[in-house]
Amino acid sequence: MEEQVTRLVDKTWAKLQGLPRSKRWLIAVSGIPGSGKTTLAAKVALALNERYNEGHLGLHLDIATFLPMDGYHLTRAQLSAMPDPHTAHFRRGAAFTFDAPAFLELVHKLREPLCPESGTIFAPSFDHAVKDPVADDIPIPATSRIIVMEGNYLSLGNGAPEWKEAAALMDELWFVEVDENVARERLWKRHVAAGMVANEEEGRRRADENDLVNGREITEGRLKVDEVVYSREDVAWQAEEQGMDKPRDESKGA
Repeated sequence: MEEQVTRLVDKTWAKLQGLPRSKRWLIAVSGIPGSGKTTLAAKVALALNERYNEGHLGLHLDIATFLPMDGYHLTRAQLSAMPDPHTAHFRRGAAFTFDAPAFLELVHKLREPLCPESGTIFAPSFDHAVKDPVADDIPIPATSRIIVMEGNYLSLGNGAPEWKEAAALMDELWFVEVDENVARERLWKRHVAAGMVANEEEGRRRADENDLVNGREITEGRLKVDEVVYSREDVAWQAEEQGMDKPRDESKGA
C-alpha cells in the first residue's frame, strides 16, 4: 500500500499549493472495521508534515492533522442509559453508538474560513485504557491546513442524516476496500491484543456479530467516493494497524 500512500500524498500536496489561505482541505477516510483506514490516514498526514518541514528548514510545523473519529463514541454511561443497554454495549462501534451531531458540529467549525484571529479547535480522542472518549484532547491549530479524518461512517449515506451532511462538507472522500476474510482475521487478533475479549473464539464472535455487521452497513450505504484504496494482506501494514489499537499505557497519561 506504500505506493498508494505516495500517490495520495502527491495528490494532496498539489491541492495544497493552490488552496486559498483562508481554507482547509478536509479528507474523510472510511472503510469497514479492520480495513486499514487508520494506518492509511495517519501515514498520509505524517508524510505531508514531513514534506512541508523538509522545505522549511529550522521550522517544525504540522500542516496536516490526523483526526480519528473514535472520540465521538458515546460514553459507556450513555450506552447504559439506552433502552437496551446490553445490546448497546455489545454493538459499540455501530453507527448508533456514535455522537453524529457532535461530529457534524466539528466539521462545520473546520469549514469556517481561516483568518488571523482563528484559534485552535479541539476534538475529542478515545482512551482505550478507560474505554471512553477524552474531551478536547486533539488540538487542531489554525496552521493546520489539511485535516485527514478517519472513521467507519464518514461516507455513509443512510442512517442518521448527520453522516451524509458531514460527508457533503468534505473536499474528498476516500474509501479503503478489504476482503472480509482479511478484515476478520485482523479484527479478532486486534480484540485479543487489546484485551477486549479473552480468547480467539470470543474475538471471532465479536468480529462476526458486531464489526462485520457494521461493515456491511458501511459498504451497502456508501456514498460516491473520490478514491478507493485496496488494502491487501501485508505483514508490516497489519502490524501497524493492530498497534494503533493497543490500550494506552496509563502511566503515560491520556
